Amino acid sequence: MPFEFAWAVKDEPSYNDYSHQTKSDGKVENGSYRVVLPDGRTQIVTYKADDYTGYVAEVKYEGEAKYSSDYKPAYKPAYPKPAYPEPSYPKPAYPAPSYPAPAYPAPKPAYPKPAYP
Repeated sequence: MPFEFAWAVKDEPSYNDYSHQTKSDGKVENGSYRVVLPDGRTQIVTYKADDYTGYVAEVKYEGEAKYSSDYKPAYKPAYPKPAYPEPSYPKPAYPAPSYPAPAYPAPKPAYPKPAYP
């Protein structure tokens, strides 16, 4: 069933700015939608959807990402060596465990070993 619609929202106080439009002839739907991202760029998605290729989209960005002047990257330097001495623990009083060899035979290989000339 053919259809066509479009809508948009632009609300300056809340920084909401997005829209969607699409058109269909009953077999193929073509459309696009756009949204302003938090970094100031506008993301535009243009798509085509049909029974043969499915949903195929192309994504583009307009503008350049901008960050406020008080933005600081989350960089953390390597930790310095602590000022207190490293603790020295005594060696454990118990012996290290030793495990006996398994009681079952080793598995036979599934294929014979190759013989090379």
